[in-house]
Amino acid sequence: MSADLRPGFSRARSNLALAALFLGAFVMGSAELIVVGILNLIADDMGVSISAAGSLVTTYALGISIGGPLLTAVTIKFARKQLLQISLAAYVLGNVLAVVAGAFGLLLAARVLTGSLHGLFIGVAFAVGTGMMPPEKMGKAISFVFGGVAVSTALGVPLGTLVGQVWGWQASFVAIIVTGVLALVLAIAVIPPVPNSGLGGFGAQARHALAPKVLAMLGLGFLLMGGQFAGLTYLQPFLSDVTGVSGGTISIFLLVYGIANAVGTFLGGAAADRNASGTIVVGGLLVVAALVALYVAGSNPVVAAVALGVWGVVGFGIVPSIQYRVVGLAGPGRDFAATLPASAITAGIAVGALIGAAAVAAGGARGAVLTSLVICSVGVVVAYATSFLKPTPEAGPDVARAVAGEPAPTA
Repeated sequence: MSADLRPGFSRARSNLALAALFLGAFVMGSAELIVVGILNLIADDMGVSISAAGSLVTTYALGISIGGPLLTAVTIKFARKQLLQISLAAYVLGNVLAVVAGAFGLLLAARVLTGSLHGLFIGVAFAVGTGMMPPEKMGKAISFVFGGVAVSTALGVPLGTLVGQVWGWQASFVAIIVTGVLALVLAIAVIPPVPNSGLGGFGAQARHALAPKVLAMLGLGFLLMGGQFAGLTYLQPFLSDVTGVSGGTISIFLLVYGIANAVGTFLGGAAADRNASGTIVVGGLLVVAALVALYVAGSNPVVAAVALGVWGVVGFGIVPSIQYRVVGLAGPGRDFAATLPASAITAGIAVGALIGAAAVAAGGARGAVLTSLVICSVGVVVAYATSFLKPTPEAGPDVARAVAGEPAPTA
């Protein structure tokens, strides 16, 4: 049996199962942001303003942040494999509701529902993925889930937007439904049974999942991602006003970031397996370096492109390590804790965008990058401080060793 696998799982089946998790996360990552590119179509069809249509993004994010953990709490004793399939099937039905919605209120309700199911699925996908792999390979499983979301940003959202602009906004959701059905069929066919990894009930898990050291890691995720999105949200005006690029050239710069983002997520999974705490600290330092380059020399297109590439690789490359640390520090509460980083990161993105808006109002897009630089610099200090946190003894020696970045014992 390969050291990369749990006993009883073949390499081929495990790879197919990871592909199913990737595809499910890709579907949900695409659906989360796809409305951004078709807001005008939805607003016109529903007879609402653009700002009102924008609440479809907010309500989905609230579903992830609040609804995801709540659904996890009430389903904590469900078998992981079945819960994964149920959440995917319900997600597909939620998007069917969005397609047939004849009123904006019903469309909003569909977005809250699908956002909540998104949060549930991501947590269960982590539990299933890490349940198939030995503790020292947790990062690989985590990176497949986050990789699906990252690739959706670079590929799924632009393609879905194109579909909607050509055939109408409902067609974008139909594309989500079709891809979601494919992910569900694959999940049913190849996902193996995995044991529930945490304690029995929600109360028992919550005591560990909401322990101070876990909350500290969640706070770090909130800080680092919020800091990045204070500037990232306003990257397009920065490229236009400071770098001096426009039109299709901006799309090329954004594509560089998107591709680097997807690559970094997978590299980040491997790095998490080696040393999760060190990955967060070093990654944070590289993010700060990229932001310094953008702020100081962002008027040079070559410098801006390189800085965006570095930022893309490491900015989301640290996310698997944050997930890794949260799950490891939660120990017996890991099934519930697995949903919490997505909530913290989503909340950080929302708050970071608001802070960035204030910075843009005060000092333009360059001010937003400076704000990102300051917040992420603080985040690096916090990352170093949290690197001394140790997993709970109940996590078991294998998980404790993996989270601490120590090598597995040789046979």
